[in-house]
Amino acid sequence: MLSYRFLFEQMVRRELRQKYKGSALGVLWYLVNPLVLMGAYALVFSVLLRVANVPDYPLFLLIGLIVWVFFSQALLAAAPSLVTNASLVRKVRFPREAIPASVATVQLVTFLVMLVLVTPVALVVRGTLDPALALLPLIVALLFCFVLGLSLAVAVLHAHYRDVEPVLAAALLPWFFVTPIFLRVEDLPGVDSRAWLGDLLQWGNPIAPFVDAVRDVLYAGVAPSVGHMAYVAVVGLLALGGGVALFRRMERDLAAIL
Repeated sequence: MLSYRFLFEQMVRRELRQKYKGSALGVLWYLVNPLVLMGAYALVFSVLLRVANVPDYPLFLLIGLIVWVFFSQALLAAAPSLVTNASLVRKVRFPREAIPASVATVQLVTFLVMLVLVTPVALVVRGTLDPALALLPLIVALLFCFVLGLSLAVAVLHAHYRDVEPVLAAALLPWFFVTPIFLRVEDLPGVDSRAWLGDLLQWGNPIAPFVDAVRDVLYAGVAPSVGHMAYVAVVGLLALGGGVALFRRMERDLAAIL
């Protein structure tokens, strides 16, 4: 794969150019979606419904949203990537996983831009300049492993079964609402009387611990527990390993089916 590093870099550059071609603000448009969502959900949950009794709730909400947007947009962009680049797959010999990987990397770049903008705001508003902040690069790296592994999986599956992308898009909507973005799991109605439900929402949803880990460091200024870090490490590396294994098993006939 290292011998194709230049090709991979060109793919990432091409994706970035295509994504923001003709746009005056470029990558800053990535901020619009989470900021609009933050404003709408903050109004609904903290003003209209008054169910969010969380200090600095817009910041709490925004941190969760940028993690989710990175995760969901990477998967939605990666799913059709092999089909979109079918002519390249058929004509050029190179590691096919570079295509969905470049798409996921573009989403990582925009996610990092958002983090760079949000982090100083969190430090000023929440006063969370703490040694725990040093864990943020590790958490982001493990999150990228998780996202990359799933991106490889959905890309190769969609190349074989064209229903994967619409099914994924439909599944992400309910997945969004059972992820602790609006409220902490322990603050959700009914969770205090059903411990099993809290455990299911917290640990049965693989993206939830990543959301909480980023929020712990940026919003709360505390390090996630050892068990929490172990969970995100295991899930991130397993997802990456599983995605690579599935891709390599199913990529043999890509040129024929695309």
